[in-house]
Amino acid sequence: MARKNYSEEFRRQAVDLYESTPGATVRGIAEDLGIVRGTLRHWLEAYGTGKKTAADGTLTSSPLQAKTSAASSSAPTDETPEQRIARLEAENAALRAETTKLTTEREILQRAAKYFAGETRW
Repeated sequence: MARKNYSEEFRRQAVDLYESTPGATVRGIAEDLGIVRGTLRHWLEAYGTGKKTAADGTLTSSPLQAKTSAASSSAPTDETPEQRIARLEAENAALRAETTKLTTEREILQRAAKYFAGETRW
């Protein structure tokens, strides 16, 4: 398979799309752009700000930055209880949105599988 070369502008726009889309996942953005998840992750490490728009529209730290940096933790140490609750509620909303999307996709795939299984009886 031929290696694709993407312009720096495209890379930066992909990173910006991930960071600015509420509740977006690396998998979802990569699929939408037609690129490999690992490629997008690499671009996030190179061009990313470490900030992410949560499902509720608030700006939070990117979960990818927490995984790649051993020195940083997933929760800020100077976080107030109210900030922690808001962050956790945003994460919960993002996970619920992703679960809903995956459930819908799974139902569509199950219906398609049944439909195509019925067509093969010739």
